[in-house]
Amino acid sequence: MGYDRDVAVADITGDSLSKTRWPVDNDPSSQFPIFTRANIGEVFPEVVKPFSWTLWGIPHSEPGWRQALVNLGAFDLEEFTPNRMEMLSVFGGYGYLNVSASRIFGTRAPGLSPEAIDASFFGEQPDVPPYVEEIAHSSSKHEQQLSETISWVLSSPSMPELLETRGKLIKLRNERPNLSQLSDRDLFQRCLDICEQDWEPLWIRHIMATYHSMIPSGVIAQVCDAAGASELCADILTVDGEVDSALPAKRLWELGRLVRASERLSRYLDDIQPATFEAIAIDPNPDCQEFRFKFQAFIDEFGFRGPNEWEVASRCWELDPTAPLSALAIMAKGEEDVSPDARLASRRKHREAAIAEVQSRLKEDTELLGQFNAALAAARTFFAARERTRTNCAILTHEMRMPMWELGARYAAEDVFGAPQDFSMLMVNEWMQLLDNSLNAKELVSDRKKESERLASLEPPFIIDSIVPPLSEWREREATSHSSTQIITGQPGCAGTYVGRAKVISDPSNPGDLQPQDVLVARHTDPSWTPLFSAVSAVVVDVGATISHAVIVARELGVPCVTSATNATSLIPDGALIEVNGSTGTVTILE
Repeated sequence: MGYDRDVAVADITGDSLSKTRWPVDNDPSSQFPIFTRANIGEVFPEVVKPFSWTLWGIPHSEPGWRQALVNLGAFDLEEFTPNRMEMLSVFGGYGYLNVSASRIFGTRAPGLSPEAIDASFFGEQPDVPPYVEEIAHSSSKHEQQLSETISWVLSSPSMPELLETRGKLIKLRNERPNLSQLSDRDLFQRCLDICEQDWEPLWIRHIMATYHSMIPSGVIAQVCDAAGASELCADILTVDGEVDSALPAKRLWELGRLVRASERLSRYLDDIQPATFEAIAIDPNPDCQEFRFKFQAFIDEFGFRGPNEWEVASRCWELDPTAPLSALAIMAKGEEDVSPDARLASRRKHREAAIAEVQSRLKEDTELLGQFNAALAAARTFFAARERTRTNCAILTHEMRMPMWELGARYAAEDVFGAPQDFSMLMVNEWMQLLDNSLNAKELVSDRKKESERLASLEPPFIIDSIVPPLSEWREREATSHSSTQIITGQPGCAGTYVGRAKVISDPSNPGDLQPQDVLVARHTDPSWTPLFSAVSAVVVDVGATISHAVIVARELGVPCVTSATNATSLIPDGALIEVNGSTGTVTILE
């Protein structure tokens, strides 16, 4: 009862095409029926493209997730349905994560629970279906295996193998050939080979690190609650280390100091255009040449970052540096006391005080104190590991991306595609036909782009329970609808209180007149938003939970954050004066 990758791709796409739905849609699992947009909405906020999903989604990510759960000791492979998408799914063109299997993980893991898993996935989102226990969910065998996993997590001081993996990925990037000199077939084959060789092992490691990170955060939350100090949990979970997703913001802050000191550079960044960096690069002014060198080094290191960064069709920073330049321009206006290091130093003091308070309350309970101290060390290791493994996947995706963008540009030049990224509208098998001159791609791509745009106009349900509602019942993405609601209750992200003007932003590359003293309000965030975190004074996010990108990066940068603030982008008027309390998870509209 295995997973035949080729059969799965053929069955799923064939079924979708026969039903005239998005080509990589699938039916919900009857065995694991509950799915959510939580977390996956950070890396796949848009309609999933057929190329990416037939390249790595169906053939590698589904079996990889299953194998990760087996490696953790939570499941046996026989518990999953062969050749079906169950851990990951696409409904109405949008990616979803399975919640049912993770709840079973929570049932089987000693010290965890389905409710703790829900808190990690959903935060304070409404309408979450209650967990319904079934006999098959409990398993003494898996409980014992997971007990060993938990013991390992709570005693692992570091993960040096992740540094070794990063070294291999940097080598792959540095040895990228001149893509313009490769043939069409060689470009396509390079993408396939990179995926086939490396994607699934990296993915398995990421899924395992994600579940590993739930363990210390769950223990800390439970211990704080037992000590009557649940309000200190957000302070304690502040990350005190180098989290990958936060590094671009720290590098940009340093560049911002260069811009702040240069009148000439400041003029360039007052009005950022697609060609701004090119204009700076050819300016012989010494400040401009220093900036050119340092910003190019930034792109060389972080060019894989960008919106929707696991999507091969994403226009990442190497292809379009507008987003980091925009964030840099805002950072340049900030004073030294709001630098990432200064903010983190402030948060570190709060964290140390909160830890000391909980330890003091537990001094008579040595067992609980031991668990708390072990979880503290593990949280540092595995929060960073989750972001490291996630970044590793993003770097690899980028190396698959670049040959396909080159190939897409060639077909766009021949008027087969309207734009280079249109390569993503074809499935892998269709690309094989195109390269064999046996596919009329122009009309097919045009039709799929229209369908993708139609789906993009719809708001996908946050939760799917057994049945996908007909698309006719999905609501249209509507204009902002403000409310008289004065207090929005979400979930603590990063502790701290700040009062400032709200700026509701939908695109990190177009932050408008966002200022350092403003509060960033967004529906969701992915790593392309990270530079803006360091450019503002607080963050409010509609969706997210304890292990979401927004929370981990806000904690690393020391920015007060409230996540899971349902419909905040609709309820908070742009420009409103609001108070963000990252300790209690509340946002108050003051005026």
